[in-house]
Parts: sequence; C-alpha cells; structure tokens
Amino acid sequence: MGDLSHGRRSLTLQGSEQGFATTRVEDLLGWARKYSLFAYPFITACCGMEFMALNSPRFDLARFGAEAPRFSPRQSDLLWVVGTISQRQGPVLKRIYEQMMEPKWVFAFGTCASSGGFYDNYTTVPGIDKIIPVDVYIPGCPPRPEAVLDGLMLLQDKIARGERRVGVVKPRVDPPEHVRELVQLRRSANDPSELAPRLHAEERK
Repeated sequence: MGDLSHGRRSLTLQGSEQGFATTRVEDLLGWARKYSLFAYPFITACCGMEFMALNSPRFDLARFGAEAPRFSPRQSDLLWVVGTISQRQGPVLKRIYEQMMEPKWVFAFGTCASSGGFYDNYTTVPGIDKIIPVDVYIPGCPPRPEAVLDGLMLLQDKIARGERRVGVVKPRVDPPEHVRELVQLRRSANDPSELAPRLHAEERK
C-alpha cells in the first residue's frame, strides 16, 4: 500500500498483510502530501507543448499522484510556471502564488522560467525567483519529459523529508563524456552511406 518512514528505517505495507505500523505524524503527512499534488499550470509560452506531452498517457503522471490540474489557486499546492514571464505578467503570477494555501511548492519549468532564457531584454523577467520562491528548477529549452519527471521525484523527496532547500534537476548523462564521439560521427557524415554501418555497429555493442 505504501512506504512509511521512521527515522532511518522504512516499512512497506502490503494490502494482504495484517498488523500495524508506527510512525511520526509529520512523516505520515509528508507521505500523504507527496502523492496528492494538485497542480496549477501557469503556461505562457512554447514549453506548454512539452507540458501537454508530459500529461499524455505515455508518461503517466497518475503514478505520481500529480495528474489532476486545478485551475483555482485555492485548490492547488504545486504551481507549474511553464514558459517566459514578462514584466506585465509578474504581478499576476505573484497574486496567484499568494492565493495558494500552505504548504505550497513551485516548479520553474524550462530555461525561460528559470533564468529568462535567451530573452535578454527589459520586458522579460530574468527568472521567476525574482518574484516568487522556487523549489525545483528544471532546465532545458524545452526540458524533456524525463527531466520533468526527475524534478517531480526530487520534489516528492523534499516534501517527504520536509525540506525547503532549492533543488535543480541535473542531466542524466554528462555531455562532455560523449562530445568526442559526436564529433567523430559528424565528421564521417559526409556520405550517409558511411554513417549507417557505423551506427549499426555502435548499437550492437
């Protein structure tokens, strides 16, 4: 049925087992909150396409308990800021955040929400943390759904532990390790017929 943490020990309860478990009320509330996130999507730009893909059946947000959007700030506890925030939208975003009930959390979805992206001008807010506090930054232009799921699991871990430190989703693979291979593939790509056998050989490995 679920995991209950007590200090450093954890206990998994199965539906067929009889008995009881003891835990702290704070741990029990954290366990309940992490699987019942009501999201408020504040979507302003092209990252919205990736957000729609994330909510498709392929990625199945329901297994994290975060699939149900709430379009009222008073009914939600997770604010997804998806896309670029302009100076005119700043007061609106702050009002929505202030109308949410505690405890509440914020996702900065994509590079534009995290740092303003490539919009280095006076009309764009250089990161929503200039307006409201952020719990998890998800970089990318746009971020892949897998990165967003990593951010969601990071937030769930923070909620379960009652931690409010800022989290940043890191890439799953360190790009510098594969730069040389990519360059070699690109140099040999003058003729597509030369590239195909090499790719097949790499797949067999």
